[in-house]
Amino acid sequence: MFRTLRRALCAAAAALLLPLIPLATAPSAHAAEAGGAGYWHTSGRQILDASGQPVRVAGINWFGFETSNNVVHGLWSRDYKSMIDQIRSTGYNTLRIPFSDDILKPGALPASIDFSAGKNADLQGLTSLQVLDKIVGYAGQDGIKVILDRHRPDGAGQSALWYTSAVPESTWIANLKSLASRYAGNPTVVGIDLHNEPHDPACWGCGDTTKDWRLAAQRAGNAVLSVNPNLLIFVEGVQTFNGVSGWWGGNLMGVAQYPVQLDVPNRVVYSAHDYATSVAQQSWFSDPAFPANMPGIWDKYWGYIFKQNIAPVWVGEFGTTLQSTVDQKWLSALVSYLRPTSTYGADSFHWTFWSWNPNSGDTGGILKDDWQTIDTVKDGYLTSVKAPGFPAGGGGPGDPGDPGGGTAACTAAYTVSSDWGGGFNADVKVTNTGSTAIGSWKVTWTWPGAQKVTSMWNASYAQSGSTVTATNAAHNGSLPAGGSASFGFGGTPGGGGVPTVSCTAA
Repeated sequence: MFRTLRRALCAAAAALLLPLIPLATAPSAHAAEAGGAGYWHTSGRQILDASGQPVRVAGINWFGFETSNNVVHGLWSRDYKSMIDQIRSTGYNTLRIPFSDDILKPGALPASIDFSAGKNADLQGLTSLQVLDKIVGYAGQDGIKVILDRHRPDGAGQSALWYTSAVPESTWIANLKSLASRYAGNPTVVGIDLHNEPHDPACWGCGDTTKDWRLAAQRAGNAVLSVNPNLLIFVEGVQTFNGVSGWWGGNLMGVAQYPVQLDVPNRVVYSAHDYATSVAQQSWFSDPAFPANMPGIWDKYWGYIFKQNIAPVWVGEFGTTLQSTVDQKWLSALVSYLRPTSTYGADSFHWTFWSWNPNSGDTGGILKDDWQTIDTVKDGYLTSVKAPGFPAGGGGPGDPGDPGGGTAACTAAYTVSSDWGGGFNADVKVTNTGSTAIGSWKVTWTWPGAQKVTSMWNASYAQSGSTVTATNAAHNGSLPAGGSASFGFGGTPGGGGVPTVSCTAA
């Protein structure tokens, strides 16, 4: 994502809506439910899994590896496994992970990771790439696919072209090949987004090898496929084509005349970015026809590729603070344009929302500023285009599984924090006492009296008579060996004392 526009953007009048070329056999709305296994490839406008089932990418951007932290943000307050579990439980099936070439420098280390109270314990002492391995490994175990996004040449900032004087094209390609090799054989990583938001003076089809992004994408894509021919190659647009400008990376008008052609067939996915007024103004937002004009705008810049069955289209970034009415209308219109999963299944546009992080200045995130709470209003806009997760798997570098078959075990400590006779509050601390990480826990106790839970936080509960069973929330179920999590509750009446509690881990 860009932070400032370097030049005024302009756009031609909205094109007429394009007719949608139907597939010979339209998939059912449930086609995506069984899909996702193995590596993926393309067929016309669809992405298919290893068995030919259509899949829909419905994911989220989690950024930070492209910044000076050299690691995803938020680990200063959360365990990475709890973060990924929450992403999965919120309904996102794919992670787009931006990175800069800095993380491939020898010995590059992550910054701002909290290791207290057992958080991120298995990341201590690791390089940035080794932390990426862990994130990829755990995402795969959770049934989440990963798209790696070469976001910047270095942590200092974004570049218009895919190279700079400090990071030449040869370094860019060598690093892409290195990552492709690193995850060869691990289908959690389904593809690489070659470079984020090429913009002026980048061109598409002009033939100048120093500026023609389409030619550069072919060189890099073929290099990646030479070492890992199973990957998808995600190619973003540019800013300007034939004098018509749009969002950075969002103009794919040139594909009609100059498609990306790779040595391995059925690997290209075109990627567009689209934003609202919280990022920058565009002429179409002030059109009297807004938001009815937007489908024509999207058709013109990138939607035609899908509608004419040329290739799959992935909206790799879109986001907004939702503070203005215009932005709210824009997001509602865009989600509708992306095609509801209940109606179209995986015969739809693919997407990864910007962003999971709350600290994106132009858009905010799905998480609120506490790095814990979901912005349910913003997330709610995306409900109709979410799609099923993928088969859990993983393997390859950094797989956090326990090949030694360690023991899963936990204990729970129950403390009454206040008691006023008519009611009371209590806290329960769960600790992983086993020799391996756990993915979930359950705490049970039985009161000797007539106590009832009236509310509970950081866990869910069921009460039958005087027996209570509390189960972890989505964000705190995963605990490394020695790690802990807490939940609390209110109850009535007071005076019940401390019951004996048991803990079960899985």
